[in-house]
Formats: sequence, structure tokens, C-alpha cells
Amino acid sequence: MSVSPTDKAAFSLNALGHLPAEQQGKFEHWGRGASATPSHGCVHHAIEMQVALAPQAVAAEWAGQRISYEQLNRQANRLAAHLIEQGVRRGDTVALFVERSIPMLVGLLAVLKVGAAYVPQDARIVPPLQLARVLESLSSPLVLTLSNLKDCLPSAAMQSHLCLDEFLAQEPWVAQDNNRPFSAADTDDLCFVLFTSGTTGRPNGVRVSHRNLCNVLLTEPGRMGMAPGRNVGQILNIGFDMAAWEILGCLAQGATLLIRGKDFAQTAARCHVLIATPSILATLAPEQCPDLKVVAVAGEPCSQALADRWAGHCEFYNGCGPTETTIVNTLHRHAPGAALTIGRPTPNNTVYVLDAEGRACELGATGEMWAGGAGVTAGYLNNPALTQERYRPDPFLGGDALMFRTRDLGRWTFDGQLEHLGRVDDQVKVRGFRVELDAVSRALEAGEGCAQAVTLKLDDRTLVAFVVPASANVDDCKHQCEQQLAYYCVPSVICAVEHFPLTARGKIDKALLLQQARKRQVARLALPAEEAMYV
Repeated sequence: MSVSPTDKAAFSLNALGHLPAEQQGKFEHWGRGASATPSHGCVHHAIEMQVALAPQAVAAEWAGQRISYEQLNRQANRLAAHLIEQGVRRGDTVALFVERSIPMLVGLLAVLKVGAAYVPQDARIVPPLQLARVLESLSSPLVLTLSNLKDCLPSAAMQSHLCLDEFLAQEPWVAQDNNRPFSAADTDDLCFVLFTSGTTGRPNGVRVSHRNLCNVLLTEPGRMGMAPGRNVGQILNIGFDMAAWEILGCLAQGATLLIRGKDFAQTAARCHVLIATPSILATLAPEQCPDLKVVAVAGEPCSQALADRWAGHCEFYNGCGPTETTIVNTLHRHAPGAALTIGRPTPNNTVYVLDAEGRACELGATGEMWAGGAGVTAGYLNNPALTQERYRPDPFLGGDALMFRTRDLGRWTFDGQLEHLGRVDDQVKVRGFRVELDAVSRALEAGEGCAQAVTLKLDDRTLVAFVVPASANVDDCKHQCEQQLAYYCVPSVICAVEHFPLTARGKIDKALLLQQARKRQVARLALPAEEAMYV
């Protein structure tokens, strides 16, 4: 499934033979990340090393409480022993239906120590029916949760659940002499299973191994400046893959995790390192975060304006990669004023821009990005058919290596940087013409005062766009779009709003925006055309 960090055999010439000779070397050089060896093969072993180095250092803060690395490790060991008594074994998948809290950290770490994989869901916001579907897929019937969330659980969980906060309250945090390390897990064992929305209406569980995760968290630039004495924000939903970057990345590097409450801006103001989606970051101002040293965004396209704004304040990284390639498989440090890209592959990873037949595109041509290397995950839980459909043998690395179809469009720039050009499924037909919605949004973002734009297809003849903030010059946004794109790409309706609505995972809620657009369309029908354009 993965390549060794030291495996630097040349790309197969058979897969590159159709390219001009001068491009073959560049295709490999640009498409292959550096070789690096993570310091640990299992992420919890890296955390245990931090316990040994600085046991009294603060591991996390939440709701006025603090827990040291030693206390966290002792409690996780005590819970791990209890999980084994309850029948949890190495290789199991265990539900972690929680909300942000210190008990969440203890539960997560304890599962890893057993050699099992945690399966995170935010029980406050995920419907019980979806929780039940996730639970049906798991090998362990035990559900780790919190006492205030018991009423949110599906009925199937009521007979076999453990409230983490109640368990931890049974003993003082430093009373147990059980600070020994567990060593059940191996680098190829699963670390967590992340459920994404499936096209069939049923969630798909992506199986992420310790090898996959350590390759991101324990190499540069994935370390993101996390280190002892630095605060890392925990602002993302536990069910979002980037939350593992915040949580486990922080603890593996000996930093302090600041677990946010309702006001995440209050937490961000104290952070040295922040990982977010562009939509979440757009609600903050750099001056609110005076101590911030490093910021990384991923999960959705980032605007040039947002990147420039934050890159002038701190180190700013723009990344890309679906859950199936382990959080991100490209990262790029952006310089203010430079063209925004997603950079090159992270260590031990590869990215290929391929045409519709799966052949390497000529450099500079637009194609679909496929991801290979150490970040490629082990496929979908209990779904070999879907795994076979989306994971394919890697013709460039050869052997038993696999690559994953990201469904992201991209192209190489003249200096070997990847430009993200939207999603394959963001290509729509309007008036019979093919339109890339992300390309329209980028054109709108060049308008005066526009920080970010989203473009949606309203019907077969109509595009609608939303721009932020409300003070953005809508006329100039439209003008920029008209100057850069064909007439059929220009949205019929452009709405300026102060903030975009966000999903629970911190991404723009496009479904809600589309609902709002349809309501505005009804109102627009009663207005003269010149007034209706900007309702």
C-alpha cells in the first residue's frame, strides 16, 4: 500500500515514454516529494517519548482545566487496560462519539495504546441514524462517549458504552502507578478510521494507518513549527481528518493543545500554530492572533487575498489532499504577492497530473491529480469494491504501490508548482457550455474588496455567486469576471454577504447557500432587470 521512505527507484519509463524526453525527468522531479524518515512508526510512541522528556509539561487546556503529559499518559494507560478487559483487541475499530474535551484525548490515546483504531464522530451534531450506520461497520461494540452525550447515541450503543468523564473521575489523575508504555501497535496497523460522506447516502470509512499519519506529522513541513512551549489550537471537528493534525501532531511534538470552547477566536488569540480551513481562517483577522507563528489551511480552495493577508503576518502554508491520502499530500509556504499554488508533494509522497486515459499529461497541461506514495491509505472499511474502484496500481512507482484518484484538477507551473484548478465534479454545463465553478470564483476574487467567492449552478442557464465581505465591490467583481472569462461563465446573480455559512467541518455550506440563492431568485423575478442583478 505504501512506499518505503528510502525507496527512490526511478519512475517507470514505460509510463512516461509518450512524453517528450526533456519532460520525463521534470515529471518525476516535480511529482515526487523528498525522502524522509519519520522519527517514530506509531504516533502514540512519539507521544510517550514526550512524556519521558517533560512529564510535567502541559499537554492540553480545556474549559479552565489542564492536564500534564504524565497525567494524560497515566490515564490513557489505565483506560487502555480497562478496554482490554472489555474485550477490545489489537486491530479493532472503536467508536469515539464525543465532543472536544480532555476526556476525548484520553479516550483517543487509550485506543491507540491497545493497538486499535479510533473512529471519531461529534455526537452533538451527527444524527443518531448516521452514528448507527457507523457503529454497524465497526468490529468492537463498545462506544466511548461523554455523560452529557448519552441521549445523542443510537439505541444500539446504549448497552455497550463507556462515559469517559465518569471513568476518569473514579480515580485521581496521578493516583495510578501505571505509566508504562504499551507497544501492541505496529506501523502498518490502523490509527483511525475517518468517515466521509458517501455518494450512496451511506458514509465511507477511510482506513488511516500509523505509517500514513506519521509520514505527515513527523516530517517537515507537516510538523508546522509545533514544539515544547508552543500552543496549538484545537478548533476543528473531531470527525474531520485535519483534527488529527492538530491533536496528534501537537502531542507528538510536546506542544500544548488549546481545546476551544464556543468562541474559537478566543482560543486562536493564544495560539502559536493554527490549522484551519480557509473559511474558518477568513473569520479571523491577523491582528487578533499576535503570537501566531505558523498557519496552515486545507480542505477547500484558498483565495489569493486570504493567503496574502496571512502570509504577511506569519508562515502561511496552503495544502491539498483528500482524506484518502492522509490529510494533505502537498504543502506550500506562500509569499505575499506570489501566485498561490499548492506546491509540491510532501515527503515520501507523489502527485501525478494525468489525462482521461490515465496517461501523464505534458507539463503545463490541465489534468486530474492522482496521489501516490506513503500517504495513500489502506482503502475503505468493509468496502473492497469501492476501494478497487478508487485506488489503482501505481504505474510510476510500480510493484505493489497504489495511487488514489483525487478528482482534483491541476497543472504544473513553469517552475514546478502545482496549481489547483477545482474539482472534476465542479465542472458543470450552463447553456450547453462547460464551466469550472472554481475558475469563476477565482475571477470574482480579483474584484475590489473581495476576500473570497463561491459560485454555484442554480439551473441549466444560471450561475449564482456569493462574495465576502458584504462591503465587497460587486460591480468590480462582475467586471473582473467579464474580463477573464467567457460570457456564459459570468454569474447572473452576485450576492455580497458578511460571512459564509459553514458546515460542522468548517467548510463552506454550499447547500445552504444554494437554498438562499433560490429564495433570492424568487424575489428577483419581481424586480426590474437592472435592480435584480445584485439582489
